[in-house]
Amino acid sequence: MQWRGRRQSDNIEDRRGMSTGGMGGGGGFRLPTGGRGGGIGIGGLVVILLISWALGINPLALLSGDMSTDSGGQQQQTGTRPQGQSSDETTAFVRTILAETEDTWGKIFQASGETYQKPTLVLFSGQVRSACGNATSASGPFYCPVDRKVYLDTDFFRELSQRFGASGDFAQAYVIAHEVGHHVQNLTGVLPEFNQRRQSMSESQANALSVKVELQADCYAGIWGKSTQQKGILEAGDLEEALNAAHQIGDDTLQKKTQGYVVPDSFNHGTSAQRVEWFRRGFESGRVEDCDTFSADI
Repeated sequence: MQWRGRRQSDNIEDRRGMSTGGMGGGGGFRLPTGGRGGGIGIGGLVVILLISWALGINPLALLSGDMSTDSGGQQQQTGTRPQGQSSDETTAFVRTILAETEDTWGKIFQASGETYQKPTLVLFSGQVRSACGNATSASGPFYCPVDRKVYLDTDFFRELSQRFGASGDFAQAYVIAHEVGHHVQNLTGVLPEFNQRRQSMSESQANALSVKVELQADCYAGIWGKSTQQKGILEAGDLEEALNAAHQIGDDTLQKKTQGYVVPDSFNHGTSAQRVEWFRRGFESGRVEDCDTFSADI
C-alpha cells in the first residue's frame, strides 16, 4: 500500500506513556457475550483476550457483560505526558489511514447533503480509560460511541500478525477502517438502535443482530478499500491481506482455535466466510446501499 507522503489526520490523541487512575466504568456499545450455551465464556482469560478484539470491545465488558450506552460521562485520563503526534512510522501510518477514511466518508456524506463528523483516534499503551470504560492493550482496537473515539494500541499490529496470522499494512488498515465503520454506524443511528432493540431480545436474537451490525462495518471497511484502489495507492497483494484478516477473525475460526468446536448461536461478529463476503462486497461496489446487512438473509 503506497501510503507514505499522503495527508495525515490531525484527529489523533496520543496518550501513550500516560497512566490511568483506577478502573472505573462508563457507558458504551454493548455487545451480547453469548454466555449461555458455550459462548464466549469458554475457558479462561486467554480466550477472552483473543476474542475481545474480534468483538471490538473492552475484555472487561466480556467478563461483566455490560457496556451499556446509558449516559456515563467520560472519565479523565491522568498522567504527565502532553498529547502530541509522534513521528514514528507506525504513528504516521495510522494518521494516514485515518485521513483516508476521513476523505472517503467525507465525500459520501457530502453526496447525501450531510457533513461527516470525524472521529478522534486515541493512541495508547498498556491501558486506557474511555467513556465506555477501561481497556488494556490486550483488548485490541475498539470504538466507543459515547465519546465517538477509536482506541488503538499500535502494538496490536504485531499481535495481528503473530497471533491471528494476518500480516501486511492493508490488513492493519482494515482494522482501523472497520472501527471507523462503527463510527459511521453511530452517526447514522445503527448503533443506538441496536442497543435499544437488544434490550427486549433473547441472547441468541441479540447475537444474530450483532452479526449484522459487525458485517456492515466490514462492508464499510470494504468501501474505504475501494476508494483507496480508485486513488491508485493499492499494491499487489493488498486486497488479499485484508481478506485474510477478515477470515482469521471470523467467529467460527476463532472458536475452533480457542475451544476446538463452534457454537453458532453464540456468533456475534460473523463467520470467516461472511466477513470475507461483506468486505469484498463493499470493496467491489463502493456503495453504501450495497451494505444493507439488515435486509440480507444472514
